Amino acid sequence: MFFRKKNTDFDKDDLESVLRACREQNPDAQKVLFKSYFSYAKNICQRYASNQEDAEEILNDGFMKVFQNIHRYENIQSFKAWFRTILVNTCINYYHKREKNLYSLEVEHATMPVYDENVIDKMAAEDILALVQKLPTSYRTVFMMHVVDGYNHREIAEMLGINEGTSRSNFMKARLKLQEMIKTYYPHLFSVGLTNNFYEN
Repeated sequence: MFFRKKNTDFDKDDLESVLRACREQNPDAQKVLFKSYFSYAKNICQRYASNQEDAEEILNDGFMKVFQNIHRYENIQSFKAWFRTILVNTCINYYHKREKNLYSLEVEHATMPVYDENVIDKMAAEDILALVQKLPTSYRTVFMMHVVDGYNHREIAEMLGINEGTSRSNFMKARLKLQEMIKTYYPHLFSVGLTNNFYEN
């Protein structure tokens, strides 16, 4: 994963110093950056991947792109935000290459069931992630981009090469399927008669 070139001095506790050394392709600085952002990157990749093997492949590809393009990073935005954009785009590209007709699902209308609006708060993060990974790739990608990474449907449509209506439809279906899975796997979490407010638009 790491480039090999001349060593340059850097302060491992100073991000700007580490980034400057990474621009010089210093392998020690690259390792420091990798270790510092590994957990953050892994969480992003796991959200978009359907299994651990895919997540690890996306993670490696993402870090490689970070090191290859780090000379393009400017201090206009935080490094973490720039880093996240690289990782999210890597996740999207990964599935564009492997899933034909990924976003060619027809728009359907479904009635949303009535669930406890606080049900998600009662679940562990790893349990939520396990359910999200069971979603079809098209649903999972739109869901994570909108709910977790904060993209609006216009931005999602542009990034995925779909129309905005398809983005909204896939998000609605993802939310519906998640509710159905939670009802199936965790029926004890629900209270009858409460109004649903599960990941509203």
